[in-house]
Amino acid sequence: MHKTTTDRYQDIRDAVRSLCAEFPDEYHRKVDHERSYPTAFVDALTQAGWLAAMIPSEYGGSGLGLSEASVVMEEINRSGGNSGACHGQMYNMGTLLRHGSDAQKKHYLPKIASGEWRLQSMGVTEPSTGTDTTRIKTTAVKRGDRYVVNGQKVWISRVQHSDWMILLARTTPLAEVTKKSEGMSIFMVDLRAAEKSGMTVRPIPNMVNHETNELFFENLEIPEENLIGEEGKGFKYILDGLNAERTLIAAECIGDGHWFIDRVTKYVGERIVFGRPIGQNQGVQFPIAESHIEVEAADLMRWEACRLFDANEACGAQANMAKYLAAKASWEAANACIQFHGGFGFANEYDVERKFRETRLYQVAPISTNLILSYVAEHVLGLPRSF
Repeated sequence: MHKTTTDRYQDIRDAVRSLCAEFPDEYHRKVDHERSYPTAFVDALTQAGWLAAMIPSEYGGSGLGLSEASVVMEEINRSGGNSGACHGQMYNMGTLLRHGSDAQKKHYLPKIASGEWRLQSMGVTEPSTGTDTTRIKTTAVKRGDRYVVNGQKVWISRVQHSDWMILLARTTPLAEVTKKSEGMSIFMVDLRAAEKSGMTVRPIPNMVNHETNELFFENLEIPEENLIGEEGKGFKYILDGLNAERTLIAAECIGDGHWFIDRVTKYVGERIVFGRPIGQNQGVQFPIAESHIEVEAADLMRWEACRLFDANEACGAQANMAKYLAAKASWEAANACIQFHGGFGFANEYDVERKFRETRLYQVAPISTNLILSYVAEHVLGLPRSF
């Protein structure tokens, strides 16, 4: 049950819903069962121009903002799909857009906009450091006109279905920098070339049908022209992408939340037990109503994060809070949905268990709930740093 009230993005919603309708539950269920990649779905989104939403029109994109991009992601999830297959293209682009040179933007963006190239991966997380990004151990050492990369990354998504990856590596040793956030740089990595000359990809099977990998770099050479922005400022640059990522994930969780609420509301209105619909019982109504309230509230924070990002204003707190609220709301909606479907909630054909697994991820990734609370405590409330 979608909202019928018109909002400023209704045209986008209608168009994305129309495309998603061509890929019904059965399609996504089959992809999940086979643990495959939804190639046809992502191709359709690409050809329709939705994954180039944030690329300026001069490079072949739509020139839209994070607000519009978030609507696309929300509607994919609200229609029963999983934006995790393709959302990297949206937020990874921001780093290139805001910090790449004119030559780099002219080289990469038109082909990304057309779908000839995909920029779906961001190589940041490492096994021994997790979210403690400033302590990454992957190094990029300048030798002549190239950088030589050695190290390891983990939980790097969509590497097998992407042409390019944004890689964060340390170009100045931690012991030699004034601030630990300095001395890291960002590079564009040609994934198919890298696989042949120094990068090993090891897939990680996981609870969700989400293509993610461990990467090993052994003397991988990257041309110096693939450095984005200034050497040593990569951590600052990548924060833009991370704020966009968290806001888009919030929108996806809002889409999930509405999907769960729509499904469970319909089901409990029709499911007759003891001679009456179970939705007549307040013990059933209240958790669903509470989930709806929380999804609507999270939606407001999503819009505030989008507004600030699109205005080039600081939005770290709002992006983090939007992600926290939306992930919490979608998880509570998922619990209500599976609970009130009873045994049917565990049956593949109802799709509840699939979406239940998918939305659970966002309590953990791309940043865990506790780290968001730590961020707000320190940066918003001014409490002492806890780690």
